[in-house]
Amino acid sequence: MVLIQVLQTTLFGDLWSPIPSMVTFLGAVLFLLAVYILSFGSSSEEQGINPPGPRPLPLLGNMLIMDLKRPYRTLCELSKKYGPVFMVHFGPKKVIVLAGYKTVKDALVNQAEDFGDRDITPLFHVLNQGHGILAANGDSWKEMRRFALTNLRDFGMGKKGSEEKILEEITYLIEEFKKHEGNALDTTKPVTSAVSNIISAIVFGSRLEYTDPLFIGMVNRSKENLRLMGSASIQIYNMFPWLGPWIKNLMYIKKNVVEAKADLMEIVRGLKETLNTQMCRGFVDSFLVRKHTLEESGNMDSLYHNDNLVFSVANLFVAGTDTTGNTLCWGLLLMAKYPHIQDKVQEEISRVIGSRQPLVEDRKNLPYTDAVIHETQRLASILPMSIPHTTSRDITFQGYFIKKGTCVIPLLTSVLHDEGEWESPHTFNPAHFLDEQGRFIKKEAFMAFSAGRRVCLGESLARMELFLFFTSLLQRFHFSPPPGVTENDLDLTPAVGFTLGPLPQQLCAVSRV
Repeated sequence: MVLIQVLQTTLFGDLWSPIPSMVTFLGAVLFLLAVYILSFGSSSEEQGINPPGPRPLPLLGNMLIMDLKRPYRTLCELSKKYGPVFMVHFGPKKVIVLAGYKTVKDALVNQAEDFGDRDITPLFHVLNQGHGILAANGDSWKEMRRFALTNLRDFGMGKKGSEEKILEEITYLIEEFKKHEGNALDTTKPVTSAVSNIISAIVFGSRLEYTDPLFIGMVNRSKENLRLMGSASIQIYNMFPWLGPWIKNLMYIKKNVVEAKADLMEIVRGLKETLNTQMCRGFVDSFLVRKHTLEESGNMDSLYHNDNLVFSVANLFVAGTDTTGNTLCWGLLLMAKYPHIQDKVQEEISRVIGSRQPLVEDRKNLPYTDAVIHETQRLASILPMSIPHTTSRDITFQGYFIKKGTCVIPLLTSVLHDEGEWESPHTFNPAHFLDEQGRFIKKEAFMAFSAGRRVCLGESLARMELFLFFTSLLQRFHFSPPPGVTENDLDLTPAVGFTLGPLPQQLCAVSRV
């Protein structure tokens, strides 16, 4: 009865009502008890020492001590007690957590093969169904990642071609800001749309209008799913998938996935009808050409099928929109909150560039601006927990035995806020990336894009976008709180979600030109 009361209290707000009947519920509890006995009772067969960690409860594991909306906070606290390698139980599932720069680097870089597989949680199976790039393993993942990386580079990712696309999009974004004539606005929507259009241009071959209903729907569903993925009920769904039919947020996510897939198929159909095999416009065209070529040669079991196309495009669209868009929104918010830092950025831009359009080649001459961008990424820690990994074989890591197939979470926020690597890890301090002469310095502990086999494949594009969008906006506008709001009133608490964006807040963008 205590277990039932705990689950009702924890879940009720996010479950469909009524909750399952007592008979069904108790039957599920008995099933989980059997799972518990099998999983927790097998430790005596393991060779070596398990990592330390809090003692789990039957069935629930360590759920009751977790902040289910912000689990990274609980894990950071636990690392202070149990060290950089420790074990927690998400329900009946054993999870190894890696904390701190040295430990995460040791795993993801030095033992990249051992820690390089993806743990496919129940939610990620719903989202990707084993296809695409983000949540897949084996030959399919290797081929899709290789093909995506090759083609994104071919279409200008991180090169002059991308710079031209970004510079074009900047003109549209500036016009959106100008429409408000210095009055308060929520920067999230225009910034997200602009960033999303960059990956759209690379993947589809052209940008989309901000007012296009299809484009608006794609962006909104992407943001909503990432928000719902951070909810307590979805964390519990990953622990106890049998609760799925009663979790409202899961139903919303599934609905969004179905609608997103339909929209992407509609775009793909349009591109297929106008396809020129001699002149590919973007990633989708290249995929369709490869698919057609393999089918013509009689290879009907190819990995180049519609599901891998749609889910790869969905992965690229979401990843190319969310983290960069959130980082830019954080950057503008931090400039409004710390006007003395904004003044220094704008002084440097005015002195070095003047009124002409900033270019990528200007980065080397704007060390303070570059440091502010990096410090924004570090402090915001957009992806606090890496998407879960899993071990590819039985290994001994830092003296602890970890079985093949064990879920591993690299705690990226513990790297970006590592007290042994950063002078003031919990404050906004651009000096973290500057030497005594004011020159920009790289930091190995800057793992905003993760590391190893699963490092963000769009890192070079994201870096270019952040620099060009940020410098162009700071060149044209001064950002401040709206009337009646002080810098101290601006809230740096991140919104709940799988990724961490700022809470909805309005800023004034006053023209400097």
